Amino acid sequence: MTVQVVLVHGIRTSATMWRAQVAYLRERGIPVTAVDLPGHGSRLGETFSLEGAFAAIDSAVRAAAEHGPVLLVGHSMGGLLTIEYAGAADAPPVAGLVAASCTAIPRGVGLAAYRMIARGFDALPGRGIKITKYMLGKTLPAETRDDFGAGGYAFDAQDAAMASLSVLDLLTALRRIRVPVWFVNGQYDQLRINERLFRKVAPDAELIVVPRTTHLVSAMRPEVFNAVLNLAITTIEQD
Repeated sequence: MTVQVVLVHGIRTSATMWRAQVAYLRERGIPVTAVDLPGHGSRLGETFSLEGAFAAIDSAVRAAAEHGPVLLVGHSMGGLLTIEYAGAADAPPVAGLVAASCTAIPRGVGLAAYRMIARGFDALPGRGIKITKYMLGKTLPAETRDDFGAGGYAFDAQDAAMASLSVLDLLTALRRIRVPVWFVNGQYDQLRINERLFRKVAPDAELIVVPRTTHLVSAMRPEVFNAVLNLAITTIEQD
């Protein structure tokens, strides 16, 4: 059966961040679904909640699983959510997991600092959108530069989403996962802080560190990230 891919975006962005991956997969005849979480993208007017986020992921995964084994892929917040989801006690129908830019436990000083920075951006004129676009323009290639914000920016969902992540029990979830796992990090990603701990808890997981790359690894080096997806799909097909 054909592997089905489900993509889960990070905070503030939307399903559009995956446009390079969606195009790559569809060109190869691989079914793919890019999810919009509550308060993001096509669901900007909604309130973010963990329950709503997991419901969105579960709905996409179960619909895809009717047609073949599912490769679940998440970036940043989406990566944290997919780890928690794939490691649920009821073992959802996932055949493999790619967790990108998310080897960090979202608690304590780090989370508080991130929320403080986000609030500072919100206080700027236009909620700091000019700075965001400038940074994206300096770091992303032309072909993916507009993808991060094409679905709108989830400013209103941002703080609630970050606050909710602190209740995730990621280490327990990782211990429960029995399918192939790939951690994908940019070399200069700030969320590599607990990378060694994640690898210790999930010793069978593969770690791929992309050189000269920051947090937005799938957009900054789309050809490399697409190769990782191809690796994961091939591995699932051969199991």
